[in-house]
Amino acid sequence: MNSRNQIGLGLLRLLGMIAYSVNPNCFCAGQDSAPTPGVKLVVLGIAQDAGFPQAGCAQRCCKAAWQDPSLRRFVSCLAVVDQQHQTRWLLDCTPDFPQQLHMLNEVLPVAATQELDGIFLTHAHVGHYAGLIHLGREAMGANKVPVYALPRMSQFLTANGPWSLLVELENIRLQPLADAKAVAFDRVTITPFLVPHRDEFSETVGFLITGPNRKVIFLPDIDKWSRWDDSIEELVGKADVAYLDGTFFANGEIPGRDMSLIPHPFVSETIERFSPLDKVQRDKIRFIHLNHTNPCLQTDSAAALQIERAGMHIAVQGEVIEL
Repeated sequence: MNSRNQIGLGLLRLLGMIAYSVNPNCFCAGQDSAPTPGVKLVVLGIAQDAGFPQAGCAQRCCKAAWQDPSLRRFVSCLAVVDQQHQTRWLLDCTPDFPQQLHMLNEVLPVAATQELDGIFLTHAHVGHYAGLIHLGREAMGANKVPVYALPRMSQFLTANGPWSLLVELENIRLQPLADAKAVAFDRVTITPFLVPHRDEFSETVGFLITGPNRKVIFLPDIDKWSRWDDSIEELVGKADVAYLDGTFFANGEIPGRDMSLIPHPFVSETIERFSPLDKVQRDKIRFIHLNHTNPCLQTDSAAALQIERAGMHIAVQGEVIEL
């Protein structure tokens, strides 16, 4: 690992942002076999929209994290950085945006500017776009940051305050996305793909991120694998790493609530579905977007051990991957 990344990851540990070591089987920065350096992906958060611990929760699942800041996790978000061209993009803009931007600046610094070259939004659930407010005149006062969104997502931001003011004042500049249509930069291509989800205000997409040597899937939200016309197994087969919806580990995780009204593929279901895949394919999986009730957030839990035995992984906040 180069000295810059050593310093950055050291700072993250001091801040308590990394729960455990990066999986040694991933294509991580600093391995002897790493491809040509320069394009990297960093995991800026792994929690569900409300973060971990969650506001108002004093139950066992969150109690330790309130007491120990090192156990806390930001809302799920990835960043891609082309160090050669000094460009960087976020995938989703979360309520933890200030901390995540600082984290990005520490781990993968580029030019002195705090501006981003683009933000790609998956959908209009609060954890995935609410951080845009920090680009406004009350905060950063950003200048025409490109925000890539599908038509309904763009319309939602344009028609509803306070987001509409970001458009009007040109803090952000909306850029169109279309299903399966790639957006190409110098050495990075980002391709959205539609998935079924509770689309009250917008479409929902995942992203296929393609660098010079590797491909990564980011799919933090989907209803159920069976409700999707496409094959998740085929998609995983095209990638090197796949960050997939791991919101809940199993049914009954939230007492007193009908979990059919908040459908996600349970981690236990995904483990069962992917069990016929060979070891190489299962090793690609990183569960992300973990609800505060998800026992996977406890790294010594039976749930975390079950994932490990299945040959899959829990996403690690601070993980850096060469693309």
